[in-house]
Amino acid sequence: MSAAFRLSPPSEGRPFYLAIIAGLACAFVIGKALPSTMDAVSAIIEPLCANSVTGSTQDVVEPISSHALPNVPGKRVTIVRVFYGPGGFTPAHRHAGSVTAYVTKGEIRSQLAGGPVETFGVGQSFFEPPGSTHLVSANASMTEPAELIAVFVADEGAQLTTLVK
Repeated sequence: MSAAFRLSPPSEGRPFYLAIIAGLACAFVIGKALPSTMDAVSAIIEPLCANSVTGSTQDVVEPISSHALPNVPGKRVTIVRVFYGPGGFTPAHRHAGSVTAYVTKGEIRSQLAGGPVETFGVGQSFFEPPGSTHLVSANASMTEPAELIAVFVADEGAQLTTLVK
């Protein structure tokens, strides 16, 4: 026994095949444009994070995106991913605007001036008001990496992170 399966007559299937070809073409174009788009986003964000020094070579701040807020003139939202290697940390610092951090891996120890040291795990978040001193920002583990996503809302052109001397 032999059976042949035909999903649709050839003339009815043509739009489906054209849609697949168009989708692949779009994916190719996006794939070609993505590196230059990410370079442009990095070029905008990198100077804003210029003073963010971390505690080990495994600690990395990776720009994700940055957009002007059209409904709040003069403000920009910037999103970064912060990777801390085992025992990694950022020295005491301040941020130009409001920051909300969301832990995506491991545990993060955090302390704002005047507050207690707190530990936040995956799925937890914390908030830093503008200008507050962030005394402790560190991986709580000496053996496992940790990661958080930070969302900044600050003035256009502001340096997002400044170390406290």
